[in-house]
Amino acid sequence: MPHASPALLTATDLTRSYGDRTVLAGVSLAVDPGHRTGLVGENGVGKSTLLRLLAGVEDPDSGVVTRPPDLGYLHQEFPYGPTTTVGQVVEDALAGVREIERELESAAAALAGPSAPASGTDPAGPDAVDALTAAYDLALARAEQSDVWGADARAARALAGLGLDVIHRDRLVSRLSGGQRTRLGLAALLIRQPGALLLDEPTNHLDDEAAEFLASALRALPGAVLLASHDRVFLDEVCTEILDLDPSQEASSAGRTGGTLYAGSYRDYLRAKRVERARWEQQFAAEQDELKALRRSVATTARNISHDRERGNQSKLLYDAKGERVQSQVSRRVRNAQQRLDTLQAEQVRKPPEPLRFAPPHLVRERATSSSPGRSGGRRGSRGAANGTDGLALWARDVVVQGGATAPDDASPGRPRLDLRAAGVPSIDLAPGAKLLVTGANGSGKSTLLHVLAGDLLPSSGTVGRARGVEVALLEQDVRLHDDARTPRDLLALVTGQDPADRPFVNAHGLVAPRDLDRPLGMLSVGQRRRVVLAMLVTQAPDVLLLDEPTNHVSLALAEELMAAVETWPGAVVVASHDRWLRRGWKGDVVHLG
Repeated sequence: MPHASPALLTATDLTRSYGDRTVLAGVSLAVDPGHRTGLVGENGVGKSTLLRLLAGVEDPDSGVVTRPPDLGYLHQEFPYGPTTTVGQVVEDALAGVREIERELESAAAALAGPSAPASGTDPAGPDAVDALTAAYDLALARAEQSDVWGADARAARALAGLGLDVIHRDRLVSRLSGGQRTRLGLAALLIRQPGALLLDEPTNHLDDEAAEFLASALRALPGAVLLASHDRVFLDEVCTEILDLDPSQEASSAGRTGGTLYAGSYRDYLRAKRVERARWEQQFAAEQDELKALRRSVATTARNISHDRERGNQSKLLYDAKGERVQSQVSRRVRNAQQRLDTLQAEQVRKPPEPLRFAPPHLVRERATSSSPGRSGGRRGSRGAANGTDGLALWARDVVVQGGATAPDDASPGRPRLDLRAAGVPSIDLAPGAKLLVTGANGSGKSTLLHVLAGDLLPSSGTVGRARGVEVALLEQDVRLHDDARTPRDLLALVTGQDPADRPFVNAHGLVAPRDLDRPLGMLSVGQRRRVVLAMLVTQAPDVLLLDEPTNHVSLALAEELMAAVETWPGAVVVASHDRWLRRGWKGDVVHLG
């Protein structure tokens, strides 16, 4: 039921732990009516946990939450039973508005009352009439605030905007796909228009048009909105501020762990983070210079004093009153310098983490001098220049892959998983160093194409080839390492030919946190495991890198660094992605599979 005056959504010093792992510590926030706050941060930083605490699904270990009575929460689990119909979900969302409408009708009927007696006297009296009038005015105001007369049209717009208008109202929830259930839950919240709204990854299962509709609908809501999303376009279009749950360098230095609030859109947040990073690097460099100077000063002065003392038994004339004052001043300077050195060493700013380095340079140089893509003929049935592939690293012509046991759920039995010619892309030619983005709806064959290019899926017809000596590596969407007892260090050591038993030094290229290097893969999140696999691929420095939805399951910060690194990768890169931010900023070639 819409709230006449949307309440403020607040949290104060929230703390939540699971076992010995603290997920949230001292988080505070306040979301005003009409404001839309986006939650960002590394995987596992506690975004979903914070939303559950605010929704009352879980209780914090400590801290206080204030929420309006009509708070709405987009559950990861659909909150309606399998025998509920689509129409019943819609009517449940409209229940509050229907109740307000009934209250208005009742107030109007009471005010009209029975016909006055023939004598013309009013048995109710003026006070009663005033009370009835006031009750009617209040009910009318609530009805206008809730847009009672436009509620059905609002419901129709929400269903149409989220692509649900084609589903009959009698359809059971159990007969909807997972994506349809998520969209129906979203539609119900938009129809209700609660005073505060909590959303966890609301654009999952939405196409571009539905995501744009949702952004527009949220901007029109009068209440408070708090959302967590990996959709950077959505964050940029919707949010009026960003709460970063990863503490900034300044917050860490000040002992604050509850996150940092940045005013403005996602683009404003990125600009603020760049300024922070530059300031951090400058402060670190200045402190390191000062540390070097202090160490040099302390060491040099100490040597001089030691040398003077070795001459100690010279004439006492050398140690007159003036000499003693000089020695005292020197000693004081040494003590001051040492104290400053000790303080600075204890409190120095930590070194800014290196941005993602997307290739070991020495391996790339070795690869460039040892192979020459396109000059030595091809393979898989292709004959280089004879087929127009001279100078190419990788190519695919007229490829068709028929559906089968591994075909997408939405593929019909006779529908090919991939048909390049039918998609209007009869050939794909990848030159050394080229950058190619593959787009298309779910089920259009993006992942299938990457598997074909990687050589681990043979096409039903058509040709695929690569130049002799060209190495290809694929980052899959599902890395399937959830039950692996090995550690990231073990896998990275195997790639470099080291013995894992020696606990070797490994270069994770900024993709794996040092604290995670020796944790079993089964204990890492999906996103962390994908980072490990990507680090392995980067270490191998392939000539062609195939990335299937590379920004899935990674933090927004890493997604930014990853795609910036793609632009400077010395080899060829093929990216398949539905990420709207990535697509809008892509600077290479694009192939769309319809």
